[in-house]
Amino acid sequence: MAAFAPPARLTVESRLFINNEFVDAKSGKKFKTVDPKTEEVITEVHEAGQDDINAAVDAAKTAFKTWKKSNALDRRDMLWKLADLVEKHRDQFAELESQDNGKAKHVADGVDIGFVIECYRYYAGWADKSGGGNVISTTRDTAGTFAFTRHEPIGVCGMIIPWNFPLLMQAWKLGPALAMGCTCVMKLSEKTPLSGLLMCHLIKEAGFPPGVVNIVNGPGSVGDMISRHMEIQKVAFTGSSAVGAKIVIASGESNMKKVTLELGGKSALIICKDADLDQAAVAAHVGLFVNMGQCCCASSRVFVHEDIHDAYLEKILMHAKKLRVLNDNTSETTVPICDVGPVIDKIQFDKILGYLESGKKEGATVACGGGKQDGKGYHIQPTIFTDVKDDMKIAKEEIFGPVMQVLKFKTLEEAIERSNKTHFGLAAGICTRDVGTAMAAARDLDAGTVWINCFNNFDMACPFGGYKSSGWGREKGEYALENYTQVKSVIMPIDPKHP
Repeated sequence: MAAFAPPARLTVESRLFINNEFVDAKSGKKFKTVDPKTEEVITEVHEAGQDDINAAVDAAKTAFKTWKKSNALDRRDMLWKLADLVEKHRDQFAELESQDNGKAKHVADGVDIGFVIECYRYYAGWADKSGGGNVISTTRDTAGTFAFTRHEPIGVCGMIIPWNFPLLMQAWKLGPALAMGCTCVMKLSEKTPLSGLLMCHLIKEAGFPPGVVNIVNGPGSVGDMISRHMEIQKVAFTGSSAVGAKIVIASGESNMKKVTLELGGKSALIICKDADLDQAAVAAHVGLFVNMGQCCCASSRVFVHEDIHDAYLEKILMHAKKLRVLNDNTSETTVPICDVGPVIDKIQFDKILGYLESGKKEGATVACGGGKQDGKGYHIQPTIFTDVKDDMKIAKEEIFGPVMQVLKFKTLEEAIERSNKTHFGLAAGICTRDVGTAMAAARDLDAGTVWINCFNNFDMACPFGGYKSSGWGREKGEYALENYTQVKSVIMPIDPKHP
C-alpha cells in the first residue's frame, strides 16, 4: 500500500481577492495581523480602499449577469467540491485559524473547520431545491390564469464577518448566497483575515467563475463603504449591536438595500431545582467557556434555583478548575472543546479586565479566576462570579470573554422574567427533567434559540438569529435562503374567456 501523502500546502495570502485573482490594494496600504498567543506580528495584510471596493463590486456585478442564470446543479456541485477541498486541507486551515485567532488547533479543527465542511455540503443540497412553486387561484377573476412564483437571487451581496469564528462565519454567508445564485463582496475582520483569504484558493479551484466571490480586508470604514455602495443590493453582517445599527443607517441612506444582522447577546441559562446537576454543569461550561467566551450566544448569565445553588456551584467550579491551557492535550480535563486560549487582542483583553474590576467593585464574589494569566499573550483567567445582582454591569452588558455570572432565583416565573429583562434576545437555555417545564420556558423565553439541557448545540438545519437588539433575519437552515432571494409572481391567462 502506498504511503499517505499529505496535500501540498496552500500559499498563505495577504492580498485582496478580486475577480478570481489575488491583487494588491490600490493604495498600497497595509495593516498588521497579530498572534494573540504571543503578541507577535504574523504578517501585514493589504487594506482595501474605495477604489478596491468599486473594483470588487464591478466584478461581482458583471459576474451576476451569467451566475444568476447558472444551472442549479452546477452550483450544487461547486459547493460540494468546495467542502471536499476544505476537508482535504483541514489540517492547514486549523493550524492557521489557531495562529490568527488564538484558539487551540484541535478546537479549530473539531468546531470551526468541521462545521465549515458541513455548511457547504448542506447548502449544496439546497441549490437545486428552492426555485418557487405553483399558486392556486383564489378568486373567480383569476380562475382562468396560471400563476407561479420564482425565487430569484437578490444580486450583489455585501458581507461583513467577525473574528470569533472567522472561517465558519464566512461559510454561513457564502453557502446560502452561492446556492441561490448571488455574487458576493465580503469584508473579513481585520483581526483574523488569514483563513478567509486562504479559502480563496479553494473557491477558485472548486470552479466558481471570476467575480462570483470577492474578498477584501480592512477596518470598519471598509464595511461602511460596502454598506453605502449603490450597486450592492443586500448586506449581511455579524457583529456587535452598535455596529449593526450603523450598517442599517448607512444602507438606508444609500439605496435601501436589504439588511440582515446577527448581533450581540446576554444569554441566560436557567438551572431548575429538578435538573440533573452534572448535565446542567456541562451545559453551562460549554455555553460559556467555548472559544474563551467569545461567542455571541454565550450563556453568561446562569440563573440557579436557590435550593441547589451551592451544590451546583461546586460542580461548575470542578469543571472550571480542570480547564487546560493552550496546546495541553495531556492533562485531565472534562470538556476538551473548552480548552483555554487567549482572547483576540489587547482591546478585548483590556475590556474584559475592566469588567472583572467592575464586578469586584459592585460586590460580586470571585469564585475562581478574576484576572489575567501570567506571561505573554492576551490570556484571561476563566472566571466565575457569584452573588451577582441583575443591576450589576457584568450582568447587563455583553462581556465577550470567559466570565460567567451566577445568580440565584426562587421561582421559574421570576427566572424567566429576569432572563427576558434585557434588550438582547439571541439565545437562552433551561435545564430541567420536566418536559412541561421545558416547553413552557421555550415558549416564554424571548430568544431566537432555546436550548434544553444543553447549550451551544448547533446543527446546520436549525435557523439561528435573535429577537430584539440581537438582530434581523436568520442564518443557517432553510430560512437563510430567504436572505439571498427575492420572490417574483408570474401570472398568465390560459382561458380565452379570461384575458
